[in-house]
Formats: sequence, C-alpha cells, structure tokens
Amino acid sequence: MSKSRYPRSFAHPRYWPTWLAIGSMYVAAWLPWRLKIMMGKGLGLLAWRFAKRRRHITRTNIALCFPNKSADQQRQLVKDTFIANGIGLIETATGWCRNAEGLRHRVAYQGQEHLVRAKAQGKGVLVVGIHFSTLDLGGALHSLFYPADVVYRAHNNPLFERFMTRARSRIFGQAIDRHDLRGVVRRLKAGHIVWYSPDQDFGRDVSVFAPLFGQQASTIRLTAKIARMTGAPVVPLMFHRNPDNRTYTIECLPSFDGFPSGDEQADAAKVNQFIELAIRKHPEQYLWLHRRFKTRPEGEPSVY
Repeated sequence: MSKSRYPRSFAHPRYWPTWLAIGSMYVAAWLPWRLKIMMGKGLGLLAWRFAKRRRHITRTNIALCFPNKSADQQRQLVKDTFIANGIGLIETATGWCRNAEGLRHRVAYQGQEHLVRAKAQGKGVLVVGIHFSTLDLGGALHSLFYPADVVYRAHNNPLFERFMTRARSRIFGQAIDRHDLRGVVRRLKAGHIVWYSPDQDFGRDVSVFAPLFGQQASTIRLTAKIARMTGAPVVPLMFHRNPDNRTYTIECLPSFDGFPSGDEQADAAKVNQFIELAIRKHPEQYLWLHRRFKTRPEGEPSVY
C-alpha cells in the first residue's frame, strides 16, 4: 500500500500495530544480552516454521549458490539463516534505540588503515556494505569510529518511516533516499563517507548481469556510476556477528583497484566478487530471504 493511502494522523487505529512494534523494539533494545539472543532465535524459528514463502525463497537461493552442499546441509543453512535474521531483528532494535557508545566493548575494527587511506584522497569514500542481518547494528557500531551517511530504501508505512529515518539520522550523518543520486554525489563531493549496499535485484533497466556464486545475477550499475561521477574510492566493508553471539567484527578491505574500469560488466563482477567473499565468511547471516535472482537473463524462467 502506498503512503498516500495511509491515514494522516498517527493516532489513527491503523497505526496502533506500528506503535506496538516500535514500543516492542525499545523494550527489546534494553534487554540483557543473553535474553536478546534467545528472543531473536525464537523469532527466527517461528519465521522458519510459518513463513513458507520466505522459506521457499531462502531454500531456492541457497540451492543455487551452494550446489555442492548436501540436501541436509542446505536445509540446515536455511534454518540457520532464519535464526540469524531473527537475532538481526533484535540487533536492529538495539542499533536504532540505544546509544552505540555503550556497545563499544563489543566490536573490533580491522583494516581501518584502508578507510583512512581512501579518505585522505579528499574525494569522499563510497563504502560498499551488504545486507547482512547485522546491517543496522553494524552501522551504529561503525559510527563509533567514523561518521558516515547511509543510502536507504524508504518504508511504505509513514509512521515506521519516520521512526526509522530518525533512528538512522541519529546514527549516521545523513540518511539519503536510494533514489536521491544527487544527494549521494553531493555528500561524496563534500568529502563524506557514504555507506551503500548494491547487493539486491533492482531490475533489468538499471542493471547488468554479472556472476555471483556461479549464477548470472542482475547487478546494479550505480556503484561504478557514482565512482565515475565523483572520483570517490570504493571501499568494501564486512560486518559479522562472531560465533559467541556477543561480539562483532568490522573488517575494511582495500579500495577497489582500477574502479570504475569503463566496462560495466567487469565493474559489476568486481562488486559481486566482494559480495560473495563476504557472504562465504558467515553465509547464515546474509539476507537470503529476498529474491536476489528474480530478474533472469532473457528467455530464462523464474527460479522462484
């Protein structure tokens, strides 16, 4: 449903479930850490059991990307993915509703020198992150080290959009709508770090096909376009929940060499190589629940 079809007043009964969800997020954000993890696992298992459509999408993605895993291994990865993303909901609440300073002891930052070197060029830095379940908490923890702006997708629900944007604006320097290319370019040219996630399927019109886990994946061309327009170095960044479920690792890699190259497919392939590298470290933490391969090469049927 479009925003225009929502009631104007946030007191309208239609928003009461949203208010309840927001209140629940504030409560979850302040729970003891062990209870957070337990609650997240429970949410993930409920979704795994009852969200049949999402389970089918996840199972399809994992079968495509990990064909060498046995059927049992694939089923376990599907289940682990739901559990990790359930924990991710609680992590998102924590990132949005708490001051990240109180979580500093939970994060280690590796490879900071690569971001420092890129920023020293004076052209801004386009940080490429991807949609792990830890994404929003990762942004909050990253802000403890380096201020950054973020490119995001607006929510259809106006009340939740307001809550989400305010939370992200507190964490990041500026929350930029993904359709606001001028805003991204402006912030980079002003020397800012901009966090951007190019790992979803935005359709044929704005993408080229490039390999991802052996599949031809519709890959947005915008990463190279932004780099070309601004001269900003593109720095890949990974963020993972560690196996102890209590601490996190941010890992910055060297900026892409010779990027953009002028070859759209080669540039898209380079981005996907990083995405695949990051996912392989902790595949269960990736957002396999979205239809990453919904756009198919001409003549190929839907995989979903």
